[in-house]
Amino acid sequence: MTIRLEGIKKIYQIGTQEVAALNGINLNIKKGEFAALMGPSGSGKSTLMNILGCLDRPTVGSYKLDGKEVAHLSDDDLAKTRNKKIGFVFQNFNLLSRISALDNVALPLVYAGIGRKERMERAYHYLKAVGLDTRADHQPNELSGGQRQRVAIARALVNDPSIIMADEPTGNLDTKSTKEIMNIFIDLHEQGKTIILVTHEPEIATCASRQLLVRDGVITRDAGKGEKMDVV
Repeated sequence: MTIRLEGIKKIYQIGTQEVAALNGINLNIKKGEFAALMGPSGSGKSTLMNILGCLDRPTVGSYKLDGKEVAHLSDDDLAKTRNKKIGFVFQNFNLLSRISALDNVALPLVYAGIGRKERMERAYHYLKAVGLDTRADHQPNELSGGQRQRVAIARALVNDPSIIMADEPTGNLDTKSTKEIMNIFIDLHEQGKTIILVTHEPEIATCASRQLLVRDGVITRDAGKGEKMDVV
């Protein structure tokens, strides 16, 4: 298993009350799986995504990533794990507006300590892989929404992570761009990447090989490819 969660709880203290955003998640995700996380607002799916992506820690429970316990690592060790193993794609792209597409893609390599020449070569390679090599010198505001998301995907891939985490990656895109972006994720899955995608759109989730429905902090349904699940 690439990912193994056992008894994961995330509890927040709100005033004098304790609120469980996650209330005992058990989940195994195999290497190379394409899993979609679905759920209504407040279901806990974003909290679960943050823990899976090593952006947050559970209050209770075990999270083993490639066999290593990561549930309670220090901030520095969590950051190193993220940078080495996980690539992120967000709904709002999270690109830096004043630098080029090429420099945006290369940014994770700066934190990895890679020299400039290799950074630029690798960034250009991944921009070309998503069909944007001719736009390498363009800033984000000179690109369409679909193109910006492709830059974000190239940035997620530049460290060659084994896992891609995508949080509502098509939420701000039109129908044509959505189809193009989902085709990229399908191709990445076929290349052996492990993909975990959060979406509220049943049509998007059906592209995944596995669909997980989160309600009230627990996984209530685990379905295969093609089945449409109602998240309301």
